[in-house]
Amino acid sequence: MAYLIDGSNFIGYLSPSHLKDPKAKYSLVSRLFIFQRMKKTRVLLVFDGTADLNLIGKRFQKKSFSVIFPPPDQNADGVIKEIISKQTDLRRFFVVSSDREIKDFAKSKGAKSMSCKEFNKEFRTVLKEHKKSQELEKTFAPPSPLETNQWLKIFKAKK
Repeated sequence: MAYLIDGSNFIGYLSPSHLKDPKAKYSLVSRLFIFQRMKKTRVLLVFDGTADLNLIGKRFQKKSFSVIFPPPDQNADGVIKEIISKQTDLRRFFVVSSDREIKDFAKSKGAKSMSCKEFNKEFRTVLKEHKKSQELEKTFAPPSPLETNQWLKIFKAKK
């Protein structure tokens, strides 16, 4: 299973004001890393605009997770269409965008399209599961004797 995500379109869906905020891309990438690991899937994230040098290094160009920026003479829609066209098995390939042209192109090639709203439901569910699993993994460390004595001194002093 793989997700090809129109990153700028998804950020715009989440919060239109964040489209101009460079931190929004980093936030989305970090949360999509969690999504990708939890779902054990492949994520291709395509952003509009010039390449952000902090998001195109080896860390962001792996088989299971890639951040892609279009070449200077192209936009993200063209890159997304190119990626879809190169896929050989589109049965379990999801294209995430609310752009009608992209969705129609994906369907015409045999890929499944998801609106940003549909994907966001799945995305949020997976992130909640991750948060719950993190909470379950927390270990309880009882206070040390030194900490216990310190607290006893504090509370005895107030009586």
